[in-house]
Amino acid sequence: MLKKVLVLSASAGAGHIRAAQAVVRAFVEMNAAEEVQHIDVLQYTNKIFRHLYSKAYIEMVNKTPELLGWLYDALDTPWKNEHRRLALDKLNTRPFVRMLREQKPDFIVCTHFLPAEIVSWLKAKEHINSRQAIVVTDFDVHAMWLCHHYEHYFVALDETRVHLEKLGIPPAKITVSGIPIDPVFAERKDKLEMRRKHKLAEDKWTILLSAGGFGVGPVEHIMQALLDLEHEAQVIVLCGRNVELRERIENLRGVSHHESKVTIKALGYTTEMDELMSASDMLLGKPGGLTTSEALAKELALVIVNPIPGQEERNSDHLLEEGAGVRCNNLPALAFKIDNLLDDQPRLDRMRQNVCRLARPDAAREIVRKLLAIREESTAAAPSDRERNVGLLTSKA
Repeated sequence: MLKKVLVLSASAGAGHIRAAQAVVRAFVEMNAAEEVQHIDVLQYTNKIFRHLYSKAYIEMVNKTPELLGWLYDALDTPWKNEHRRLALDKLNTRPFVRMLREQKPDFIVCTHFLPAEIVSWLKAKEHINSRQAIVVTDFDVHAMWLCHHYEHYFVALDETRVHLEKLGIPPAKITVSGIPIDPVFAERKDKLEMRRKHKLAEDKWTILLSAGGFGVGPVEHIMQALLDLEHEAQVIVLCGRNVELRERIENLRGVSHHESKVTIKALGYTTEMDELMSASDMLLGKPGGLTTSEALAKELALVIVNPIPGQEERNSDHLLEEGAGVRCNNLPALAFKIDNLLDDQPRLDRMRQNVCRLARPDAAREIVRKLLAIREESTAAAPSDRERNVGLLTSKA
């Protein structure tokens, strides 16, 4: 058992937070630490910096995704911008540094690159002696995840492992765990039972349309395109914390009742994602690392629409290459593509088989098990007090 574990994330998008929460829950359920705590590092920064990391990110996703993609590619040169980036981070995260020095955790687990970089610097300066594990929360690894001082990396795919190895990360310090999701997604739940519980029709194709935790992206336009489906279907629209989006989706329900074979159920932020996925046949939306990993665990076919340039584009590439999903680049053709997929049961079955092959529902627990093993290995390798004393006496003799 570990003594004190800090799981560090940043609220720039909901995925990093959910990954951290999944790791914390795995620690608790496995009774693997005396104390485990999740901390959003942006709460230990100044207001302007916090805005740049959270609100500005959401605004770029909604208004200028092309700029976000350009920045992602421009900064993806290993080790190139680390000194300038670290100088900016140190300037704006002094309360965070003080907190780490006071807490003195046994292990630090980072699900975002911002705290990982600061922890690496503190370890280099010997200001802290905590072990650090870095959990990459997308299928690909960006240069901003790279650190010099760490104990272990956890990644989603073998290809990502090979990428890190080529960049100089020792193979023994990399585990292909998958992206950590709440252990509840590993629980099998009956589809019809979940449909009854959430007041859904039991005999219709069920599509889960996700806008992420912050309700971003052209969800309303996607829903309008879905109204052209030829199949009888019901769409669960997850609007996150975006109240205005939910109201707009609710306004579409009148259209769907009179002119379409599609019915709509609009929901706000929910803690029952695992049950809604269990009730569904496919997930439609952006391929964020966490949402995609949850859908894979629930064996859902994936229909990708408008991935954010950068990390989601790369996630999309991996999913399409593995045959786990389809992508629609033109919303007017969305209903046509889904109708074709629903008409082709053998293709849909193959897609689900590929989904099952990629799924890693136990990723959070695997991460915890590896961290415990690392601690045991380091404890076994460290000399005991008696051995140190014997060595000291021998050297004096």
